[in-house]
Amino acid sequence: MPNIQYVRALAARKSATVEQWESFPKQTYRNRCEIASANGRLTLTVPVQKANSKQLTRDVKISYKEPWQSKHWHAITSAYGSSPFFMFYMDEFEPIFREKPEYLMDLNMRILKVVMTILRINTKIELSGDYIREGDTEYEDMRNIIHPKVAQTHGVNFYDSTPYPQVFDSKMPFEPNLSVIDAIFNYGGV
Repeated sequence: MPNIQYVRALAARKSATVEQWESFPKQTYRNRCEIASANGRLTLTVPVQKANSKQLTRDVKISYKEPWQSKHWHAITSAYGSSPFFMFYMDEFEPIFREKPEYLMDLNMRILKVVMTILRINTKIELSGDYIREGDTEYEDMRNIIHPKVAQTHGVNFYDSTPYPQVFDSKMPFEPNLSVIDAIFNYGGV
């Protein structure tokens, strides 16, 4: 589930191309997100079948050896069940955790479609037809800008850290740039 920075960058464009022919980079947002739990930031990771260093992003398969979907949905309902907009939007997200797409790319595109619908983002999304090399001047390459290991202020910053109400804000400081579901469940859609 993309973070707020990713969604803001996406919404600022008329079209975007998602690179699917790159070698799958590990430790990125491609298979993880962060939510605010009662104990602080919680990372939810979609397990993937063993990916080698030359495996294409489009070919990465999801592992269902563990019941990660029910664990993720439980974590989300525990974290956001009392949020102002959870009951309003939960029916949009809950089916995702019952589906079993084979490929991570399919899951990510499904989630992105739901988020874009809720937030009324009309950006045209397409998957790359061929590998787009880093530095290709035809594209604004953001693969390594919106990354869990890169500070939000690095390069082009699409994140506005203006606080909004969060479920646990009475006992914890504001958690910036979480998954967009944090903003949707706490602040609402469009």
